[in-house]
Amino acid sequence: MVALDGPSGTGKTTVARKLAGRLSAGYLDTGAMYRVVTLAVLRAGVDPADGPAVAELARTTDFALGTDPSAPSVHLAGEDVAAEIRGAEVNHAVSPVSAVPEVRELLVARQRRIIGEVLDEIGGIVVEGRDIGTVVTPDAPLKVYLTADPAVRAARRSAQDTAAGRQSSQAEALASVDRRDRLDSTRAVAPLKAADDAVHLDTTELSIDQVLVALSELASQRGLLGTCAQVTR
Repeated sequence: MVALDGPSGTGKTTVARKLAGRLSAGYLDTGAMYRVVTLAVLRAGVDPADGPAVAELARTTDFALGTDPSAPSVHLAGEDVAAEIRGAEVNHAVSPVSAVPEVRELLVARQRRIIGEVLDEIGGIVVEGRDIGTVVTPDAPLKVYLTADPAVRAARRSAQDTAAGRQSSQAEALASVDRRDRLDSTRAVAPLKAADDAVHLDTTELSIDQVLVALSELASQRGLLGTCAQVTR
C-alpha cells in the first residue's frame, strides 16, 4: 500500500492514479469522499459550519466511489457527480465540512473498509488525501508527502479549472489554495501534516512523469512493485 498526502496542486490525484496503474493496484481518492458529502450538504441547504447537521447528513448520504485507477467514479444517490464535486462551491465549503469530527470519524472508518476490501481482492492500493499516513493507515509501508511552491500549485489549479471549463484566475486560485492550506492545517482533528516517517517530495519543478518515476523508485525500494501484478482485477 502507498499513502500519498499533501495539499492541493501538488499533483496527488494524477500521480496517484498513474502509480496505481503501474503497480496494478487499486486507487482511492479520500478527498472525493469529503467533497461528495459537501455536495450533499450544499444541495440540502445545510450550513457547512453547522457541525451536528452536517454530521447527521453525512450519516445518511448515499454515495459510492470506484477504485479502478483507469476509471475512478463518484456517485451521489446514483448520480455521477465526479465533475460537480470539483466546482467552486464545493471547493469553498469542503474544509469546514471535513473539519467536523463526526464526519471524519465516519469517513475514515469507510476508507479503512474500502482499503481492506481492495487489499484482500487485488493485493495493493494507492490512497491519496491529507491524513492517510497520519490517521487512516499509519502502518502503510510507503508514505509520501507531496509539496510544491504555492504559486506553482495555484497555477496548476487555475489550469485545471480552465481545462474543466471553469473560470479561475491565478490570483483567485492562489487565494483559494492559501485558504484551504490554512483551514486544513489548523483544524483540530486530523490536520494536514506529514507523517513522521513520510518521504517528502517537492514537485515544484518536476513534471508528472518525473514525479511518477520518483514514486516508482520509492515503491521498488519498499518491495511494492509487482506485488499485485499476478492478481486478476
